[in-house]
Formats: sequence, structure tokens, C-alpha cells
Amino acid sequence: MASHSILVVEDEPDIRELLRFTLNRAQFNVLPAADSEEAIRLLDGPLPSVAIIDWMLPGMSGIELAKRIRSNDVTSELPIIILTARSGEVDKLQGFDYGIDDYVTKPFSPRELVARVRALLRRAGNLQDGNINLNGIVLDTTAHSVSIDGNPIHLRPTEYRLLEILMRHPNRAFQRSQLLDQVWGQTVYIDERTVDVHVLRLRNALKPYDKHNVITTIRGIGYRLDHQNVNA
Repeated sequence: MASHSILVVEDEPDIRELLRFTLNRAQFNVLPAADSEEAIRLLDGPLPSVAIIDWMLPGMSGIELAKRIRSNDVTSELPIIILTARSGEVDKLQGFDYGIDDYVTKPFSPRELVARVRALLRRAGNLQDGNINLNGIVLDTTAHSVSIDGNPIHLRPTEYRLLEILMRHPNRAFQRSQLLDQVWGQTVYIDERTVDVHVLRLRNALKPYDKHNVITTIRGIGYRLDHQNVNA
């Protein structure tokens, strides 16, 4: 089972297929898009873990797409790699000004690309060998499983995804609407109280191990995974 979804935005079919093959072989799930408009539609669903975007796209350029991603509260922290034939320092500095996390220059080494994706995942979510480990709670992104102090915890898919999002961004307050968008997708219309129901289920699953206080309610806003409240 693929551990992470990678959005690939590339207008050249051969390169898009090479990226898909390379990332699939590295056990990533690929969401391919031929242009920025298609990428924006894909971002309406559950968020990918990383976006790889070609600079020179038809219509809205890759840099403009990256700016749009950064300006949206839901996608603002999505790690972005720009794929480009431009190797000049000025071009790279311009991209970093727009919030790009990394560059891969064409022609690229598939092994280097995979290494850069994995490096971004580690930086974004404390990823070590497919695991996110926070004070005794271990989320295995490869097996899609959770354990606490070595004991397996059985979560429904929605609770798993909710926990994954919170663990990737510890100490960050999420609005209920943001959690809805990331877990169910922006095109699905569900009452925000649904989040409360699934948070309660998640807390109940963690309670036997005295980890239910890992999720803090932020009055009038939503929820946060708080390191300070985890009893390790």
C-alpha cells in the first residue's frame, strides 16, 4: 500500500509518465495533472503529502500555481518541489520568495527526486522510515496502522486520517472547516459537527492508554495536537 500521495503537475506526457513510474516504484501514490487547473481540482479532495510542479505549464504557470497554493489556508503548508529546466540563481531565489521548498532541475535523476521527496516528508512530518512518532504514539504511514507504546490501536479510516493530519502538524490549531477539507475534501459538504464526532471517537480509542489529552479543544476554533499534554 502506498504511504503518501504525491501531486505531479507536468504537461509533457512522457515526463509525467516517468514521474508516475518513478514515484510508484518508490511506494508513493501519484495524482497526475496536466495543468494547473486540473491540479486545483485535485486539491479540492484530500490533500497530497507533496506537490511536484513543473515551472513552465500552459495557462497558469507552476510558480503562479505555487503562489495560489500558499495563499490558501487549507493548502498553505503543502510541501512544493518545482521541476524546471531553469538552473540560474536568480530563478531559484525568485521561487524561494514564493514559498517553494525545493528544486529539481531537468533532466533529473529519478533517485535524486525520490530522495528529495523523502527529505521533504521528514521535514514536514517527523517522518522516519515511514513512521510519525510523537511521545509514544506511532503512526505507520506504510502499513496505515497506529500503536501506542507497542500496543496496536484499531482506528477507522476517518479517525486514522484525522490523527495523521494532526500528528504531521503538532501544536498547530486547525479550524473544523480545515479538518473537513483535508479529511473529506473540499467538494464534500458535511456539517462541521461531524469533526467533533470523529474527534470523540479518536479520543475514546486513545483513552485506555491515557493519551486522550493529546488532542486539545481550542474554544471557538477547532482542535490541536498538543505535545505538552501527551503523557509519554
